[in-house]
Order: sequence, then structure tokens, then C-alpha cells
Amino acid sequence: MNRSNSGVNLPALRSHNAALVLDLLRVAGVCGISRLELAERTGLTPQAVSKITARLRAEGLVAGAGHWASTGGKPRTVLRLVPDAGYAVGLHLDRDGLTAVLVDLSGAVAGSRTAPLDLGAPAEEVLAAATDAVTAVRSGGAVTAAGEGGAGPAVRDGGAGPGDRPVLGVGVAVPGPLDHRGGVLHRVTGFPQWDGYPLRDALAVRTGLPVVVDKDTNAAALGLALRAEGGGDFAYLHLGTGLGAGLVLGGALHRGARTGAGEFGHQTVQLDGPVCGCGGRGCIEALCLAAVARGDAAEAARVLGTGAANLVGLLDIDRVVLGGRTVAADPDTYVRGVRAVLDERAGRGGRGGAEVPVAAAGGGDRPVAEGAAQLVLAPLFGRAGGAGEA
Repeated sequence: MNRSNSGVNLPALRSHNAALVLDLLRVAGVCGISRLELAERTGLTPQAVSKITARLRAEGLVAGAGHWASTGGKPRTVLRLVPDAGYAVGLHLDRDGLTAVLVDLSGAVAGSRTAPLDLGAPAEEVLAAATDAVTAVRSGGAVTAAGEGGAGPAVRDGGAGPGDRPVLGVGVAVPGPLDHRGGVLHRVTGFPQWDGYPLRDALAVRTGLPVVVDKDTNAAALGLALRAEGGGDFAYLHLGTGLGAGLVLGGALHRGARTGAGEFGHQTVQLDGPVCGCGGRGCIEALCLAAVARGDAAEAARVLGTGAANLVGLLDIDRVVLGGRTVAADPDTYVRGVRAVLDERAGRGGRGGAEVPVAAAGGGDRPVAEGAAQLVLAPLFGRAGGAGEA
């Protein structure tokens, strides 16, 4: 995501070059990759790659993975990433529940926890629940089974103590709007009492770990983009307790200057429509959630498709990915309904008649928590969109 694929042989860019190498090792997985191939793919000299990999091995991030058979010269030493050399906690705080995951450097989930949550409760209660969840997934303690939120089955791990795992930080995904640079919440729809609350700093004090905060939809979009599921520009539309979008444009997570991009649910499509939690009328979120409450998934999908078609027409994106617990409950209906509206719009001349692929992300709300962990890990691999990125 939004990164150069080639290295630069300058001492000042040592960390940049190391990130390039680490990312190639991450992508290579358990099969590993040779130093020669690392040099070819980064454009770095073999000597520079040798120095970088020696340092990464000394730091415990990289290990040997055997040798490739000789093709006439010395057998090539194969290197691999050490997944358990570092972890990140991903935390999704939704309006009615939380999901926490522990993710290793390869992106694999090593532990998870789900629990009820009332985002309207006093801040201290919400922070206490969040802290307990972080402690639980770090320690490998009791893990609850996933509920109706669609987070998928919980993963139990080896039960190491809280201090045994090198945790790099906590990524927190919450409903917007918010300021991701300052880690400060704004007027979360339906919960205006959070306006101005310094969530990042408050949770950092409680956990003793670095914390980064972003919108739930941005976190999920980042996680999907790092998995390179189809590439290109795409919109992730999340329908759960609310409705929002995460945008990947030009290969980078697009937040906007004030983290305001992606307030997808609050575009007005019916001027005299029902009042929305944001105070407006006829918002797609209000119409969509009303249809869901009536049990009319087909109508909810049609409304969602209308908003998706507006977004495709405005940004000329390549594909649409649907997610969230509501979509997970009936993915075929939502994919079919959204695709029908997009095809209808294309038939009237939108996108020059080009088809826009629509797919469901799967996992319900789980991709949000996993994406939140990537807010911490992405910078380690030189990937834009993580902590501290605009």
C-alpha cells in the first residue's frame, strides 16, 4: 500500500530499506526467500541486503529456513520472518460489543476475545472493559466464543503470561467521526458524550502500551488492502450497528485531512426521510437500519446499493467490498442487491457500462479488529496507513 517497491542505498534510509526486506519476508511466508532474491526485488546491493538481514536476525525478527538446491553455485540460504517476534492487539469498540484479537507479525490471529459493551456507559467503564480485553488476549486467558456479531470462532492460544509476548502496541477501531492523529473522538453518532474524549492517551495509560486510534471502517479497509485481495481502488462498506465506508484510493488508505472521509452512511438520499441519529433526514444509514429492523434484507441491500453506486460514480473505484455483522447474516442477498443497483446504473451510462465487482469480506465484525492490529504493524513493513500516517 502506497510504498516504493525499491530500496535506496543510503545510510539515512536504513529503516526504510529494512522495512522493504521485512515486507518481502512477510509476503514469502513459511517458504522464505533468499538474499539474492531480496536484492533483486528491492534493487539493493547484495552487500546491503546481507547487512540488513544480519541485523534483523540479531534482533530476532528473521531466521534461517534452510537452503535451496544449488544450480551451479553455492546453495542459497533461505530466510523467513519470525511471526512470534512481535504482536499487536487489535481492539474493535462497537456500540454494543467489543472484539479483541492478538495478531502476530505474519497477520495470523493468535488469540481473540468478544464481550458485550455499552458505548453509552461512562468512559471509565468502557475503558475498563477495553483494558480487560487487551489483558486477556495478551495473557491467553479465558476467551469467549463469538456471538451474533459474526466475529467467527475464538482462537485459544498457549496461555503464556502477559509479559511473555513482545506486544508492540494496541490498535483501536471505533465508530467515527474522530481525529486519528490525536486519538481523540468526536461526536460518535448516537453517543455525543464522547466528543473531545482523548481515547488514545487514556487507554495508553491503562495498558502501558502505545495506542493508535482510527475509525472502524478505515481499520478494516487497511487490513483488506494489506492482504492484497484484488488490488486497485476499493470501498469497504460496513453495515452493523451503523453504516460507514473505508476507502483505499491510489493504493493508500484515504482518511481525508480531518479523518472525515468515509462518512458514507450520512449521505442524504430522501429529503423528507426519517430522522437519522446524526440529526439529518433520509440518510442511507437510517433507511438501511430501518429496513434491517423490519427484516427486509432485500430493501436494505437496495438502499446500500444506491449509496455504493453514488460512491462508484463519484470516485470511479474498481470494486466494492461489503462487511459487518448484518452483511454476514445474509451475504448473498447483500452482494446480489448491491450488484443489481450498480449494474443498473452502469446500464444507464455510469462507468461507461463497466461492471464493478462486489464481494463480501466474510468474518462479520472480525476484520475490523484484525485491521486495528494492522494499524500498529503496517509501519514496521513500510506500509502506509498505519500509526502516524496521514
